[in-house]
Amino acid sequence: MSAPITPLVEPVVPVPPTAPAASAEVLRPHAEEAFAGELAALAAQDDRPRPERWRMSPWAVATYLLGGTLPDGTVITPKYVGPRRIVEVAVTTLATDRALLLLGVPGTAKTWVSEHLAAAVSGDSTLLVQGTAGTPEEAVRYGWNYARLLAHGPSREALVPSPVMRAMAQGMTARVEELTRMPADVQDSLITILSEKTLPVPELGEETQAVRGFNLIATANDRDRGVNDLSSALRRRFNTVVLPLPESADAEVGIVARRVGQLGRSLDLPAAPGGIEEIRRVVTVFRELRGGVTADGRTKVKSPSGTLSTAEAISVVTQGLALAAHFGDGVLRPADIAAGLLGAVVRDPAADGVVWQEYLETVVRERDGWQDLYRACREVAA
Repeated sequence: MSAPITPLVEPVVPVPPTAPAASAEVLRPHAEEAFAGELAALAAQDDRPRPERWRMSPWAVATYLLGGTLPDGTVITPKYVGPRRIVEVAVTTLATDRALLLLGVPGTAKTWVSEHLAAAVSGDSTLLVQGTAGTPEEAVRYGWNYARLLAHGPSREALVPSPVMRAMAQGMTARVEELTRMPADVQDSLITILSEKTLPVPELGEETQAVRGFNLIATANDRDRGVNDLSSALRRRFNTVVLPLPESADAEVGIVARRVGQLGRSLDLPAAPGGIEEIRRVVTVFRELRGGVTADGRTKVKSPSGTLSTAEAISVVTQGLALAAHFGDGVLRPADIAAGLLGAVVRDPAADGVVWQEYLETVVRERDGWQDLYRACREVAA
């Protein structure tokens, strides 16, 4: 077999520590742009050993995700709030020859963690394959420029590398989102890549071999079991890390408040006075409904069909913040979050509608200080 086709992709150019921040016009900058200052500060003060082609050491990557204060006083904001050991295991996995599978229910920050890991390790979180029922094998392996293919036949110039192939050639971190939503035959195209660290191109009689620094992060929703289950052969190529839901209400409130604040600033929404109290109510409702019992453990409640994740709580509060800013007095009130709560809880109008009404009458109506939320939810439901 001839030499590897590493020239198919140009070598990655390191981003200097003074890389400019993302344009203010971008609605959602990539992690490496939004947190360029933190990444540069960490890299500059990081004197620990770094794996080949990593921008910083595993310790610095974990600090970037979990937050902390550097010796020069630079504050690193937490990107993930959860057990430190989970992050340490995930980062360590990427420093080995095994790929990383982030598993969890919807809304447990799998995509968020995946993006920030890639940004910290490789400085580029955009080598991404989005898994769907229609994802073709070419998205994982390679495709062709059909105009050149028809004109001149198979050639390097006609080959279109996938994000995974580019990551292999450049020694970077590739990402595959929603792996279990991809067809089984497309999933299994990763087996050779992950086990042999090579991607054959039979049409050219060549291959792309992964250089040191390459690895892959995949995410999967454990509610999707039975959709396109991973084969045992593919699952063995991954080290699986399960991301849990927040352990306590206070932790979840903190996550929601921090993320809502970030989204509010990006959307030019003013800070809502008293918003933390409404955030706590939304989090309490979500935790009780998905747990099937009230916070005091005294009353059992039915759970709706939806997941009621932390991500959905963030969406409900952000929508309420926008309503308060544009159609209210700027103060986040129960009326601003009632519609979002209804939309998040009632996914199946027949079954979930009954669950929501029972919860309103048996829990919200009887809880001290929640009568205003009860009235607002009843008004929206009517």
